[in-house]
Amino acid sequence: MQDLSAALSAIDGRAGKYLAFHVGAEEYAIGVLGVREIMGMQDVTAVPHTPAYIKGIINLRGKVVPVIDLRIKFQMPPADYTARTCIVVVNVPGEAGGVLMGVIVDAVSEVVNVVAGEIENPPDFGEGISIPYLIGIAKSKGTGKLLLNIEQVLTASELTGIGQLVN
Repeated sequence: MQDLSAALSAIDGRAGKYLAFHVGAEEYAIGVLGVREIMGMQDVTAVPHTPAYIKGIINLRGKVVPVIDLRIKFQMPPADYTARTCIVVVNVPGEAGGVLMGVIVDAVSEVVNVVAGEIENPPDFGEGISIPYLIGIAKSKGTGKLLLNIEQVLTASELTGIGQLVN
C-alpha cells in the first residue's frame, strides 16, 4: 500500500511537503521549497500609491522585501494582528530571477506531507471564474487545506510592479 502511495505521489507533482497556515477561518498551504523564512510580525514601512494589499516593505538582513497581506488580497475583512500573526518570506520566481516577498498570515500551523491520494482537483466554479492560484485541496484528518501556487497568487504584472518597487 505504501508503494502505491509513493508511486501516486511521483505522478502527481502537487504531492510533497507544505507549510500550512490560517487566513481567517480557512487553512491554506504552500510548498515548503519556496519558503525562505517565517518571522513574527514586525513594523512594515508603507509605500505610497501601492494597492491596499501591499502593506509595504521590510528590511530583511539588508534586503528590501515587499510584504502583502493575504487577507486583503483575498478580499477578506481586515483583522488586527495578534501574537500569532506571521510574515512568511517566500521566493517567487519572476522574469528577472527570484523575488523575495513577505506574506502576512494569521497563524502558521504546521508542515504537512501531502500524498497524491489526499489531493483533489479544485472545483469548477463555472464559466468566467478562474482561480489559477488554487492547485488543489488536500483532504486529511477530516479537514481541507487549500493548496496555493504562491507564484500565481500575484499576477505577472503585479510581480513586475513589486520587483520595480524593490529595485
